[in-house]
Amino acid sequence: MPEDNSVSISQSYMKRFLIILVAIFIGLQFVRPEKNLSDKAPGPDHLAVLYPPSAEVKALIERSCYDCHTNNTRYPWYANVQPVAWWLNDHVTEAKEHFNFEEFGSYSKKRQIHKLEEIVEEVGEAKMPLPSYLYIHGDARLTSDEIKSLGDWVDAVLDQVSEP
Repeated sequence: MPEDNSVSISQSYMKRFLIILVAIFIGLQFVRPEKNLSDKAPGPDHLAVLYPPSAEVKALIERSCYDCHTNNTRYPWYANVQPVAWWLNDHVTEAKEHFNFEEFGSYSKKRQIHKLEEIVEEVGEAKMPLPSYLYIHGDARLTSDEIKSLGDWVDAVLDQVSEP
């Protein structure tokens, strides 16, 4: 008989625990981070304006980089579910701190060179786009030919930026 009581007590605790978890999850839906959406129309990609890439390179940058590295992110439906939205917000905020295509023109020449070198390094080592981003955004995955095209363009830009 004591076994029946202990089973019903643990089921009761489990039920309460699940109700509390569901209540917390619902409550979290009302606490939302600010989205990366500028009040203004998207600004120009200063890097592309200063050093125009081929149509192929421009398309791959827009497809694989812009969501996190500009002032306007295209948010998927799951960005409205907490705590996913906070996680995405952290990624986008950190990405823009590292590099923002819309602010490239305001970087010092030394910083421009450094950021260009980082692009080649991060993409070449498959650190960018983030693997976690690629799970859901498979179209952002870069082929080896695309990585080479991007690297060739960045090398050409580096030659121009490095000139006195």
